Amino acid sequence: MMYFEKAGPHNTKETIDLAIKTAKERGIKHIVVATTTGACMENFPEQKDLNVVCVTHAYGFKEPGLLEVSADTLAALISRGFKVYTASHTFGAADRGVSNKLGGVTPPEMIAHALRFFGQGMKVAVEIATMAADGGLVPAGVDIISLGGTRTGLDTAIILKAAHSRDILDTKINEVICMPIEK
Repeated sequence: MMYFEKAGPHNTKETIDLAIKTAKERGIKHIVVATTTGACMENFPEQKDLNVVCVTHAYGFKEPGLLEVSADTLAALISRGFKVYTASHTFGAADRGVSNKLGGVTPPEMIAHALRFFGQGMKVAVEIATMAADGGLVPAGVDIISLGGTRTGLDTAIILKAAHSRDILDTKINEVICMPIEK
């Protein structure tokens, strides 16, 4: 396990390298990567033997009707052999809309906050793995690697058995490959 001294995008390349190395050593065939704009994927080499899924923010996440990844970047990612998945966030879609309007905290928000005990990247990594499983782009219940980050870039990589959203509590985090430490 690798600990980074500080969270953030300066860990992106090393996080990717560690994830690919671990996937090859362990025979893991699926890697899920969080990307808001697609920029972190510039550091991701093409992988013929891996199913690499990029999970973006949903349309309207930042601004109504807007997708933060440009059409050109989407086309470039797909042409490099990456799959791209855009959907509502497991821990922050309709439930958060209701709690924002009416107050209170929903169970998915509680799960998200509990995962943040380990850092924002951990929450993101679990969430996007669930989203990719829900979209049929990675299998549920099989070891995959998922990469998340803190604000921008990537700084967390985990091996987990993702579950579909309806079975979220069956998710199993088996190993932390790397993560930042908070001081």
